[in-house]
Amino acid sequence: MSERLPAHPVDPQPRSIARASALLQRGGLGLCPTDAGYSLVWMLDARDAEERVRRLRALDNKHPFTLFCASLSEVGRMARLGDTAFRLLKSLTPGPCTFILTASSDLPRRLKLDKRRSIGVRRVDHAVVQALLQAIEQPLLSTSVALPDRENLDSHLVDDVADALGERVDFLLDAGDCEPGPTSVIDVGGDVPQVLRQGFHPLDLQA
Repeated sequence: MSERLPAHPVDPQPRSIARASALLQRGGLGLCPTDAGYSLVWMLDARDAEERVRRLRALDNKHPFTLFCASLSEVGRMARLGDTAFRLLKSLTPGPCTFILTASSDLPRRLKLDKRRSIGVRRVDHAVVQALLQAIEQPLLSTSVALPDRENLDSHLVDDVADALGERVDFLLDAGDCEPGPTSVIDVGGDVPQVLRQGFHPLDLQA
């Protein structure tokens, strides 16, 4: 078993956040609770961790990952935010939504190497993620814990996640069971926002 770090879902222990942060900054791969299931997380420049993710999930090199961002200003450094996109992010985040945005010309060099034209961004409504982002002071790359050999994995149940992935990551921030996913996915790269996927909490952008 990797390090299973206790993390209170409302007031996470500083020692656990500091340890997870240190492991990430060494290039590690972790599991973190979110507002839509547990997610795999790693640093932008952690290429070995990303390769581990691709092997775990049987993903090709073109599969896009999602950025966890701490604030709207951080999102604005990663992507182009027009008025409509800004208003939607302000009203719907933090929350269980993934936004597809046009990538900024100021993307970190690591992401520019992938020649991305669009990126997926989340502002997660979970204290553990927020504390971790504050500790590392930069966005995290992330993806769901969907596994090719575990079709019925309940990604919001911490014991199921630990059983499936505990030996294959460097740490698990254990905040107990969390809200189920998936997130809603909203494309705001064009003139009119489009809901590409309804999540566990369905959206109505016309309401």
